Amino acid sequence: MKAIVITQPGGPEVLQLAERPKPVIADDEVLIKVMAAGINRPDIFQRKGNYPPPAGAPADIPGLEVAGIITEVGKKVTRWKPGDRVCALVAGGGYAEYCKAPKGQCLPIPTNLSFPKAASLPETFFTVWSNVFDRGNLQPGQSLLVHGGSSGIGVTAIQMAKALGSTVYVTAGSDEKCSFCEQLGADKAINYKTTDFKDAIKSLTDGTGVNVILDMIGGNYMPGNIDSLAVEGRLVMINAMNGREVQLDLGKVMAKRLIITGSMLRSRETAFKAAIAQNLEQKIWPLLSSGKITPIVYKTFDAGEAAEAHKLMESSTHTGKIVLTFAQ
Repeated sequence: MKAIVITQPGGPEVLQLAERPKPVIADDEVLIKVMAAGINRPDIFQRKGNYPPPAGAPADIPGLEVAGIITEVGKKVTRWKPGDRVCALVAGGGYAEYCKAPKGQCLPIPTNLSFPKAASLPETFFTVWSNVFDRGNLQPGQSLLVHGGSSGIGVTAIQMAKALGSTVYVTAGSDEKCSFCEQLGADKAINYKTTDFKDAIKSLTDGTGVNVILDMIGGNYMPGNIDSLAVEGRLVMINAMNGREVQLDLGKVMAKRLIITGSMLRSRETAFKAAIAQNLEQKIWPLLSSGKITPIVYKTFDAGEAAEAHKLMESSTHTGKIVLTFAQ
């Protein structure tokens, strides 16, 4: 098969089209003919040599989410059959014509979605569900602050939280991105380059703060996050783009009885990811089928243009997801 491989750690130019053996599936896996693959920040980190894949995942083929058609099923697979249209969360290997996936990490593609739109779903939807609703325990009627509101994670969190009855605030880096987030359903988008988000949240919530914060920034955002949380608030960390070392006022944490948590999804066991898939199919997939939640694909690239796709991701000028497509 053809695959996009990391020839050596480095910039986008190290991504090259190459021949690789077609994956061999285990008894509890399926083989997917990939029609489209989503691009995510961990792919950038892996390309640079800073995020080695977990055991069993291809070391040189990035890609954490795919959409396509099942061509083979393992002996222990009963739900899926060849010809089924699925999207799947995978530990790696998504930038290829064929990719294997654990049976429990596959989800049916809603009939109203194209392969590129379906490929934009798994990584962000699994991540948002696990962190906002499971770890963050966001409830209907509560409020959520999402940093990076125009990112793939952000646009997913906005739509999912609004659809399930929460108030959503976001930060973004331009007035255009803020407008985009509000059109998606955010109650208020804060331009962090012109406004201190801590002051904005204080004003928007009459000083009470928000119930949950989803943060992928870290670093110097920590003090503002702590000040922006309501009593019994939950801060969920999923990345640390501004750095892992933070200043933390433990007095405020104790006084407001805050919970600070975080997670990395890629290395978690398949049973954990399968449980998230079940929740998504039950509670979120009907909202995709009805159009109440819509995947936001900013731009698609042919697989051979993976380097250009990575350049766009690193520029942070996009709003929504970036997707690779494979010629059929």
